Amino acid sequence: MKTIQKHFKEHEKVLLDTKILSDSIAEVSIMLVNALKNDRAIFWCGNGGSESDSHHLSGELIGRFIGNRRPLKSIALHSGGAEGSCISNDFGYDAIFSRQIDGLANDGDILVAITTSGNSKNIYNAIKVAKKKNMKIIGLLGKGGGTCLELCDLSILIPSKTTARIQEMHIMIGHILCDLIEEGLNLK
Repeated sequence: MKTIQKHFKEHEKVLLDTKILSDSIAEVSIMLVNALKNDRAIFWCGNGGSESDSHHLSGELIGRFIGNRRPLKSIALHSGGAEGSCISNDFGYDAIFSRQIDGLANDGDILVAITTSGNSKNIYNAIKVAKKKNMKIIGLLGKGGGTCLELCDLSILIPSKTTARIQEMHIMIGHILCDLIEEGLNLK
């Protein structure tokens, strides 16, 4: 019971500390809505649990979040499958997302980079390529933001050093963004 209560208390504290990011969340949602209104795509990337979150949130947009509506341009980048093994084998794992961005993304698209540390080389490289392609970069970050923080146009930096708590806030914020996107596009 002690371990269970410890996790609940940590989560509650980080949740309270994260509430101060409401203005940043609203600002990010406006950027995403405007991109979608202009027929631009949202690309998502992350490693491990953050990659799972990328696929989850992309699915909420291309599928649906709350109600039945048209699909939105949302693409989660892969680290696995044929694309991932080919890129990793031929160019190295540090190019896993940047190579996909280079091949798929266009000027005006958005990259949502999800990283708890902000120091993943493959995420950093994806952001650098996205910048060269004149994309807007949104960072869902933690642990101070790492090397990715300085490259993001907008970031939501979770005030925690604990990976699990950061990921919990990232998925909650992702769900809030999906709700705000549907609202902003009058799709509810």
